[in-house]
Amino acid sequence: MAYTPVFRTLIAVLFTILPLHAAAQSIAVPKWLAPHVGYNDGQIAPVVLQRARALHQEKMKQGKVSNPCFFAMDATRPSATPSGVASKRFFVICEGQRTFRATSSGYGNGRKIPGANFSNGRQCARNFSNAEDSNLTTGGKYLTSEVRRSFKGYYTENGQTKPFVRPFLAFDGEGDTQNARQRFIGGHQATFLRTQCLLKRPNSKYANDDGFVRFGRLVDYTSGRSNGCTTFSENSADLVMRLAEGNPTTLYIYPESKDIKAVASAVNSGTSLRGAGLYWNSTCLAQIGTPQFWPKRKLEPMIKRWRKSLTPGPRKDLPICQ
Repeated sequence: MAYTPVFRTLIAVLFTILPLHAAAQSIAVPKWLAPHVGYNDGQIAPVVLQRARALHQEKMKQGKVSNPCFFAMDATRPSATPSGVASKRFFVICEGQRTFRATSSGYGNGRKIPGANFSNGRQCARNFSNAEDSNLTTGGKYLTSEVRRSFKGYYTENGQTKPFVRPFLAFDGEGDTQNARQRFIGGHQATFLRTQCLLKRPNSKYANDDGFVRFGRLVDYTSGRSNGCTTFSENSADLVMRLAEGNPTTLYIYPESKDIKAVASAVNSGTSLRGAGLYWNSTCLAQIGTPQFWPKRKLEPMIKRWRKSLTPGPRKDLPICQ
């Protein structure tokens, strides 16, 4: 029997995925957790849970983590539900306490540069990569590490001017995600400070040599896009930091590069994902068509050439706040 090149490629990729999928399937889901497994908003897809639990149990056995809670993310889900509510695609699971929490999170927005468009829309992610400076999400295995806090500037809330110091939970990865450190990938609150001017605050520990600090307004982009980091709402970010600071745990992000390639091959050949044992959120798949993984060996040289071609613009000094 003759097989087309596309069919042979699909079979090869499936044989790569199925051993891991089968191993994950062997881990029985506790009864209390079963109602949270599914494809509806607020539920975790079976393959995402199975791989996240397998990773957590593996690192527990190796002594790499002792935290009873672990994290998972499904980056194939949309940013918002049809009613406009932020979609829940990040999961905090504490089996010892029998607690499950689903919340929103952001994914990498990507870029559009000469010769390559790997940007993602606001609702669904089509492009993924582990290339430095790509601003894209990379699915796979991570361990949480230290929490770093950085001062972003001052802002005004309820008539009070206060500093905005944002915690950043660093990630360490393996495989496709092993360059997480080099890419400055981690988790943080989906808020940034849009700087407007320099505020005179000579007594602030954050002041520069002239006694000024940056001042602006906070911008919340919860469930939107990021520079490749995993971003959360303020409340969810506080929970994640409390659970992981000083007590590392695992994070599994779906999809991995092999999942993306398998789904793309199935879509191109007209194969049913369910029949092939594959998963992608149906709403987003209908929107993006075919997902794509951009390996760093292909994308990084293109980004570097683009960076070198840029002409620095004139320096713009911030005005003094009035």
